[in-house]
Amino acid sequence: MTAVAIVTLPGFNEIDSFLALSLLNRAEGVTAFLAGPAREVVSMNDVPTVVSAGFAEIAEASAVVMGSGQRSIEFAADTPFLTRFALDPSRQIISSQCSGALILAKLGLLEGHRVSTDDKTRGRIADMGFETLEAPLSVSGNIATAGGCLSAQYLATWLLLRLTNETETRHALSYVVPVGHAEAYTDGLIDRAKAADPEGLRRRAALGLG
Repeated sequence: MTAVAIVTLPGFNEIDSFLALSLLNRAEGVTAFLAGPAREVVSMNDVPTVVSAGFAEIAEASAVVMGSGQRSIEFAADTPFLTRFALDPSRQIISSQCSGALILAKLGLLEGHRVSTDDKTRGRIADMGFETLEAPLSVSGNIATAGGCLSAQYLATWLLLRLTNETETRHALSYVVPVGHAEAYTDGLIDRAKAADPEGLRRRAALGLG
């Protein structure tokens, strides 16, 4: 079973964490879970949420999604907090949603990468010396960044393509895409993911993995 840790911190954005959690868990062979520093966290809209895993499980996961939230700036500036992460892009697929990019940047994981993030975070990322993109998803190797809450669907689709294959990705998406627009909507999600990571996904396909 391929594990995906969705880092969900106090003040988190529900769309980022819950959308990814729901989509990823619809694929056979993939298990996604919320992970964070406490057993329960409260979202930006005051939704109490149980978090099932901690930093040890984040370090062991095959893929990690660094979710966003109202307190991302605070967490990105908290050195003792950052030292609790043990992320390794040589063996993990590591991604961020919106302001989660601030934390990846502080962890030194975005060096040399072009960053997609939300409009409110873009200026801060640029001030840190990173090139930002006017695009919902940016991928380079095992690092991906997504910008805008609803880009979570593109990020989750890309993760499904990287962790499973296109057939399983389409099967997982079939449960959630709008009725009456299913084929076009699914094609759009997959096309967006492929456009963001043409070489990586082409390489998987050539190896019979995609």
